[in-house]
Amino acid sequence: MRIIIDAFGGDNAPDEIIKGCRLAADELHVQIVLTGDEKKIRAAAEKLNVNVSDFEIIDCPDVITMEDEPTAITRAKKQSSMAVGLRALAEGKGDAFASAGNSGALVVGATLLVKRIKGVKRVAFAPLMPKSEGFFMLADGGANNECRPEMLEQFGMMGSVYMQKVMGVQKPRIGLANVGTEPHKGGELQHAAFALLSENKDVHFIGNIEARDIPFDAADVVVCDGFTGNILLKMYEGVAMALMNKFKAVFKKSLKNKLAAAIVLNDMKAMKKELDYNEYGGAPILGCSKPVFKVHGSAKASTLKNAIALTVKYAESGIISEITAALQNEKTENTNE
Repeated sequence: MRIIIDAFGGDNAPDEIIKGCRLAADELHVQIVLTGDEKKIRAAAEKLNVNVSDFEIIDCPDVITMEDEPTAITRAKKQSSMAVGLRALAEGKGDAFASAGNSGALVVGATLLVKRIKGVKRVAFAPLMPKSEGFFMLADGGANNECRPEMLEQFGMMGSVYMQKVMGVQKPRIGLANVGTEPHKGGELQHAAFALLSENKDVHFIGNIEARDIPFDAADVVVCDGFTGNILLKMYEGVAMALMNKFKAVFKKSLKNKLAAAIVLNDMKAMKKELDYNEYGGAPILGCSKPVFKVHGSAKASTLKNAIALTVKYAESGIISEITAALQNEKTENTNE
């Protein structure tokens, strides 16, 4: 399995990217292809004492920054590490591509350079998030601020296939994020999406779900527009971090509390791990014709390794063929009706 990695994407590039790729190569036995300034990559690797002799490096001079407009990837920054990596994937030089860089540029590049699956309206960020038991997928997590009803229906379909094929969830429950559980709640987008999902025989739609129920196993795939999804995602992450900080403050308050902390230390570490979004590494860009994975922008080495592990599962799962077949089946059913 050849995984192409943007060496200069993210807040901690290239150092943490290089270290994470080394971990992935050693533990997951994948071939790594790095894109970026080769001299800088080799200099960083030497400074870190990380062996990259078995990595292929595609030399390119430019970098997409967080300040760049998303469209820069096909215009001013055609020779950036992200653009070159996506083109390499499109040309068959690797089995998947991952980047911790500019999210908007990655969506544009995935759409225009790698292309969408035939029939897909829009690609979607689909991060995995922790819940009371296990995890759920959020689609869309921020790729499309404005959506049409049929886009939300497709997010549900693609999320359902991913959860089955990659995460091993049988008959995933699809819930529509809304301000109430009753069918009449929400605006025009939610009303129309509710109707489409209700009629779709390829998904197990359970209806509207409220935000407060999402952490309590309300659904396996939470469907919403990207604006709503990104707010849910960042609020979820922020609340988890705030709670952990509160716990730390309580345990540091007195000697008695510190002794109590020592007793429950392993349990607290386990809970922290369950709440940590870095355990999943990032999010697939569902709907792209080849596997593209968005890694968390603040990713450290271990996070990148986790992201590469999910990317490998994604590439091996045959999910793109499954999504293509599901969309074709839906099209046939609609035509027959």
